[in-house]
Amino acid sequence: MIERIKSFFENSKIALDKIDNEKIVKAIHLIDETRKNKKNIFLFGNGGSSATASHFAGDLSKWSAGEGKIPTKVICLTDNTAILTALTNDNGWDNVYTEQLKNFTGPGDLIIGFSVHGGKGVEKSGVWSQNMTKAIDLVHQKGGKSLGFTGFDGGAMEKLCTVNVNIPIDSTPQVEGLHSLVAHLIAEELREIAVGQDINKLRK
Repeated sequence: MIERIKSFFENSKIALDKIDNEKIVKAIHLIDETRKNKKNIFLFGNGGSSATASHFAGDLSKWSAGEGKIPTKVICLTDNTAILTALTNDNGWDNVYTEQLKNFTGPGDLIIGFSVHGGKGVEKSGVWSQNMTKAIDLVHQKGGKSLGFTGFDGGAMEKLCTVNVNIPIDSTPQVEGLHSLVAHLIAEELREIAVGQDINKLRK
């Protein structure tokens, strides 16, 4: 067991070292730009990633903007159980996010998605996993941008998203855990920017 524990941590460290840090800088700038322009930020994910999206939405709304600064307009598309189940029942799981977005999103908005496989539709998920890529497409059509957080090879979101931060490891629990770590890093850096720090310092 000790060896498995060590291996888990070692492989996580290797994955962290392989992350493209410039993509993280771009992600931070994208979120900050959306906040300053007073546009909407939509977050979502399936399964465990929905919890990460919800947590990140809370951090962006309460912590990252900085007190007395321009607030962050954040909506997590997975937080309302009633609308999720109603839309799934009436419109299908593959449309559960597009149905929520179509009446709200517009030019300058940002959608942030967390997905281990990047909307690839692996195992039994098939087309259902692609509810995320459909939502991203819709935001793009409405004049918005997208930020993805993925794992494995990045899936469809690697090429689809305006910016995609990929965790290059073939392990669902490690991808999900490291997504949370990166999200907390981004939340901290956004707060630094909001209270007066320049984003160029992140490139040092």
